[in-house]
Amino acid sequence: MNAVPSPALGRLSRRSLLAAALVAAPTALAAPTALAAPAPTDTRPLLLGTYTSAEGGGTGIGTATYDTATGAITSGPVITGVENPSYLALHPSGTTVYAVAEQDAGAVTAVALAPDGTYDVLGTRPTGGSGPTHLSVHPSGRWLLSANYTSGSVAVHPIAADGSLGERTDLVTHSSPPPGPGQNGPHAHQIVTSPDGGHLLAVDLGTDTVYTYRLDESAGTLTEVSRAALAPGSGPRHLTFHPGGRSAYLACELDNTTVVCAYDPESGTLTPGAGQSTGSETGYPAQLVVTGDGSYAYLANRGPNSLTRYAVEDGGAALRLLDTVPAGGDWPRQLALSPDSSLLFAANQRSSTVTAFRIGSDGSLTPAGDPLPAPVAVCVLPLA
Repeated sequence: MNAVPSPALGRLSRRSLLAAALVAAPTALAAPTALAAPAPTDTRPLLLGTYTSAEGGGTGIGTATYDTATGAITSGPVITGVENPSYLALHPSGTTVYAVAEQDAGAVTAVALAPDGTYDVLGTRPTGGSGPTHLSVHPSGRWLLSANYTSGSVAVHPIAADGSLGERTDLVTHSSPPPGPGQNGPHAHQIVTSPDGGHLLAVDLGTDTVYTYRLDESAGTLTEVSRAALAPGSGPRHLTFHPGGRSAYLACELDNTTVVCAYDPESGTLTPGAGQSTGSETGYPAQLVVTGDGSYAYLANRGPNSLTRYAVEDGGAALRLLDTVPAGGDWPRQLALSPDSSLLFAANQRSSTVTAFRIGSDGSLTPAGDPLPAPVAVCVLPLA
């Protein structure tokens, strides 16, 4: 496994990275420090997460563009100097992207994105845990939140004005309740801010629990305020809020269910309902996404390699299963919507592809363009 870049390396300049790339490959004018050229108005950029230490994996954060009309995806160069970037998150300013380093010595890396298509690796900080699988940026833009899957903990890092990361301000390990059936300990899989901005919710697959925290925005520390218990052995993996802010949906990996939850913004309390069908008898649900207007939700199903379509009803409080369609690739690990919710993208880990689907007025999914070859694609992040 490759070593995580040391924080002591500090900020790497675009000039030095470009010079190194040209020395290493003098005939490759599309140097890895240059992202795709400024795109026409009908195309938008995509960033792609991968495992750099996996067989057949990538060499950093991939880049691409997609046609907003056709959904066709075109590959671009790679942002190098980032280890195992299996999940990506964008700063609210749109100028910095953050990546986990999913490996034993867990870390998070900040990368500045310039309008001219260049990038600047701003440095890497340890998460204090192992195997981080998810990160998100607090709506204030001042805090980076990460979830360490293997060690079952969540971490907080401050974000400086230039987008770089400071030393970790908190680390909380999920020491209770006891692990669920078949689990050897806590496995924090996600940490996300509620739509009202008042609470952070951490989903733990190992303890079958969603923990709600309040963030001290001055000190960057977490205080637990409530817990939501899921069915033993359900393995909650990923939580997605309805735009209305009072409902959320959980993809439960181990018992192959989707769970609709009520959310109270004032207390931060999450109340799960009963598990319901994913539309497939077997599989490992990965993630749900909800359209911007709150009308439809989509679930990625690994194993059956399908995408489930739900109608959102009762103002977000209910999901009605409509159908499933092939994902167009093997092991759809993560989903993302274009900013206008006209396109759905799936990162297919085992087939090393990204597929795109046009979303119809009825929420139907139609394949758009050819699958994009992308080494061990585990995350796709459309940019505005």
